[in-house]
Amino acid sequence: MTRIDDRFAQLQAQGKKAFVAYMMASDPDDATAFEIMRGLPSAGVDIIELGMPFTDPMADGPTIQAAGQRALAAGGSVTRTLDMLREFRKQDDSTPVVLMGYYNPIYARPGGVEQFLRDAKEAGVDGLIIVDLPPEEDDELCVPAARAGLNFIRLATPTTDDRRLPAVVQNTSGFVYYVSVTGITGGPAANAAEVAPEVARIKAAANLPVVVGFGISTPEAAEKVASVADGCVVGSAIVKLIGEGRPVPEILTFVRDLAAGAHRG
Repeated sequence: MTRIDDRFAQLQAQGKKAFVAYMMASDPDDATAFEIMRGLPSAGVDIIELGMPFTDPMADGPTIQAAGQRALAAGGSVTRTLDMLREFRKQDDSTPVVLMGYYNPIYARPGGVEQFLRDAKEAGVDGLIIVDLPPEEDDELCVPAARAGLNFIRLATPTTDDRRLPAVVQNTSGFVYYVSVTGITGGPAANAAEVAPEVARIKAAANLPVVVGFGISTPEAAEKVASVADGCVVGSAIVKLIGEGRPVPEILTFVRDLAAGAHRG
């Protein structure tokens, strides 16, 4: 059992849905990012999705791309991301943290995959979302991550049909991340009525919690989407406030409202 498994079990026992908040490590700088991350659990965040800065993201819209550029300009890297989590774990050993990013910085890092997995486990990582590694490449990172005790969380999308879905969920653990809209982050609003049958289809194939992301930016939207899933993810709406230089307490108040909406779902 990982922290992710434990958290979903706790939420189910409480009759609550999960709220997952995304932020980019080192955005806009290490100190501010750490202050935000440290405040997320008390703002109602059940799982933290921590972005690893990368120069060439594929799934991210302009808002999160800009966050990655700010983080890189501030010296952000995979190593700095792990350092931030290591510091976070000194005060919080229970909140699950999932690293979200791309394979290139992991592959190119000294020591490669095996060293990354050792460092990630030691730092307190619970799961990985690596969006550019399809199931056909599971031996690259997914299978080694599972052996290291980390959940490997796969994305399913509106274009993941019944023929493709078994391959997508085969080695997935922790939860399945359902991308509610076709496109990039920060795009059209998610439609709960359209999401509901897709969540049911994925749950039947995976027997795992399904968390829905993309297109959720208000407490009301979080509530509606969470009501038809096991939880929801908000990223761009939070990152937008960070990019605008809003004070950390204001950002955390916004997160608290989103979390309350998801928990009502």
